[in-house]
Amino acid sequence: MIRDHFRVLVVNLSTSKGRVVQLDGRSTEIGGSGLAALLFNQYGFVDRPWNDPEQPVIFAIGPLTGYFPLMSKTVCSFKSPYHDQYTESHAGGRSALSLCFANLDALVIVGKSKKLCCLKVSSRSLDVQNVSFMEGMGVDESGKILRGMSTGSGHRSIMRIGPAGENGAAMSCINVDTYRHFGRLGGGAALGAKNLKGIIIHGDAIFSQPDNKEYGKLFAKVHEQVTATDMMKKYHNLGTPANLQGLNDIQSLPWRNLQATSDPAISEINGERFALETLLRNSACSGCPVGCIHVGCVREMFNANHRYTFKQVAYDYEMIFSLGTMLNVTEARSVLNILDVMEKAGLDAMSGGVALAWATEATEKGLISEKETIVKLSFGDTKKYEKAAEFLGNSSNDFYRLLGQGSLKAAAEYGGADFACVLGQEMAGYATGEVFFAAQSLGFRHSHLDSGGYSYDQKNSEQDVEGVVDFLIKDEAGRAFMTSMVSCLFARGVYTDELLSDCLSSVGYSDLAENIDGAGVHIQKLRWQTRIATGFTPEAITIPKRFFKVKTWKGAIDPDYLNTLKSEYGKAIIDLAGA
Repeated sequence: MIRDHFRVLVVNLSTSKGRVVQLDGRSTEIGGSGLAALLFNQYGFVDRPWNDPEQPVIFAIGPLTGYFPLMSKTVCSFKSPYHDQYTESHAGGRSALSLCFANLDALVIVGKSKKLCCLKVSSRSLDVQNVSFMEGMGVDESGKILRGMSTGSGHRSIMRIGPAGENGAAMSCINVDTYRHFGRLGGGAALGAKNLKGIIIHGDAIFSQPDNKEYGKLFAKVHEQVTATDMMKKYHNLGTPANLQGLNDIQSLPWRNLQATSDPAISEINGERFALETLLRNSACSGCPVGCIHVGCVREMFNANHRYTFKQVAYDYEMIFSLGTMLNVTEARSVLNILDVMEKAGLDAMSGGVALAWATEATEKGLISEKETIVKLSFGDTKKYEKAAEFLGNSSNDFYRLLGQGSLKAAAEYGGADFACVLGQEMAGYATGEVFFAAQSLGFRHSHLDSGGYSYDQKNSEQDVEGVVDFLIKDEAGRAFMTSMVSCLFARGVYTDELLSDCLSSVGYSDLAENIDGAGVHIQKLRWQTRIATGFTPEAITIPKRFFKVKTWKGAIDPDYLNTLKSEYGKAIIDLAGA
């Protein structure tokens, strides 16, 4: 049944109580990204630090969640420990359908528990439970315990943090149902600041589907497009690791802290190699028939009698880039072993790997030593990286505690800012050229998915500043609408505006169906206004010198073009927010 109002559960951990509120805005803020920004403007404090107990952590879903395939994501918004500004992170798993089946459009968490706690939510109940015994516990062990604590039927999602989140690391993540994450910009620390170790959401309410014929026909059409056509097949087969070989071939894959953009060793860790040597099975988020989650298997010895256990670790392109090519680790199972350590610690593996790559080059250049890193870091040394990942997740000394706040924070203390691979936050794995570097540095989430800058680089060779900025602004508006639905962005080729309009109309959201373009622009503007109010200025973000030395298949980066793009894109963002 459609709702003209948002139904939001607001939980105060300081009192262990919650209340359901109704908010207007379905036809303007939609859900997801738009709803999250709306709620932060109502419950957040732009002038207080990220770890103020009253700052909210928000989880929001969209109007088509539960109705159509791949409407399977949840948006988590908070004030980030990375830059103390408003941000978002997105994840799938069972989180979206669990919220939907709990009869909620959003969950808002404020306050701080006196002791480490777990929040349990359903359509009928709310409970805040003391879990002090879980302090310092890894994500894997925490998950086992939380599953044992969560009886009941229906869709269930379990979110938890590791020691990195408890220690306030700006690159700590929130693990969702083992294989998915709210990964970037420190969501784990946002929960840790509230003494919130885990969240269990039970979707135990009845969710009725429309009974009109149009809806049934449309659902079948969408399902066929995402399963029976080539449009989504690549995500199920090799998945995103299929991109590794192609980007390496066009000299756009970062190696050894972006000191190179191609290497013959890619054949040892490309998508085909991972599938051949490690792939155990595919998995999927609830509500998604594609199955893009690739779960790899590695064996480890757990005692001196050579007895082994098997670990299952989900991998994708970004993990192989950050823990493989950036660290010059060229054996598939070794990448998964490092990833497993970061997963247990509750670290964003992308930021963690890129940070360790900086630390390795800083070691080579004599800026830091074993006094700081505890183990001597060198490119390709898997076992040392496993230990370093553990030290980083546990904030084992002052160096790792500082590195956990971001590579540039560590570089400010030890030197080496010129070769820190940071574009607003630790870079994503696309050294495609000037457009991507400018786009990620100023993107709303500093994510490669904020816009198609990496794709623009590959399709266009001319230097057209005005055209690029126009593309980035318009592309972001469309993606803002998609992340308000909340659709998996892999499906953006399936869910055209026309199809989205039909889907919305079929479940009763006719007004919204007629205002897709306007709603996307409105949400884009609202998000930037919110972030600017918390301190964002384009001029404060610098692009380290390493990016100006990159060479791709198109040749060397043009410093003047990159600087001009960043400047003009920054002006366009400010103009957009003020328009």
